Amino acid sequence: RIEKLREELNMHNYNYYVLSNPTISDFEFDQKMKELTELEELHPEYADPNSPTLRVGSDLTKSFKQVEHRHPMLSLSNTYSEDEIQDFYDRVKKDLNDDFEIGCELKYDGTSISLTYIDGKLTQAVTRGDGVRGDDITANVKTIRSIPLTLRGDDYPAEFEIRGEIVMHWKAFEALKKESAEQEENIFAKPRNAASGNMRVKEPKVVARRKVEA
Repeated sequence: RIEKLREELNMHNYNYYVLSNPTISDFEFDQKMKELTELEELHPEYADPNSPTLRVGSDLTKSFKQVEHRHPMLSLSNTYSEDEIQDFYDRVKKDLNDDFEIGCELKYDGTSISLTYIDGKLTQAVTRGDGVRGDDITANVKTIRSIPLTLRGDDYPAEFEIRGEIVMHWKAFEALKKESAEQEENIFAKPRNAASGNMRVKEPKVVARRKVEA
C-alpha cells in the first residue's frame, strides 16, 4: 500500500505541478498524502528518502532557467481537521504565553511568484519551484499589466523582493476554454492550473493575450 500510494502521489504531483492538469481534487490528493504519512509513521522500516511525504511540491520545468531564491519560498500545510487547528492554536498560545486572535481570508489560488526590483525597475520574476529554486519567467511576467515594470515615486528600497500570486479570473478562464476547444487543444481543469500553465508558455505574446492578473 505504501509503494502504491507513493507511485500515485508522484504521478499526481507531476500532473499538478508540471503539466498543470490535475486528475484528482485537492481533497483527494491530501487524503492520500495523509494516509501515506500515517503508514510511514507506523512502519519506519519502509522509510524512503525519496518519498512524496518528504518533498515540497515542485513546479520546476526544463523549459526555463532555474534561479535560487535568496530566502526559501515555502508553502503552507493543509488541514481538514478541527482538532489540528485547535492543536495549532494551543501550540502558539503556549509559545506566546498569551491568547491571540486569528484572522481568516479567502485565498487566491494561482501560482506563487517572486519579483525583484532594483532601483525601481522589475529585474526578475521567479516561480516558487521546489521552494529553494524556481523558474525564471521574467519575460512572461512582464506581459501582466497589473505588475508595474517601473515603480512610481521614490519611497522604496534600492533593491527588494516582493511575493504574490498570479491568478486567472473566471471570465478569462472561460474565454481560454472556448479558444482551446475551438483549436482542439487540451483544456485546463480550473483557473489555478490555467494560470500556472500559462506562465510556462515560451511565447510572451500568447501569455499577454490570455489575460492573467497578479
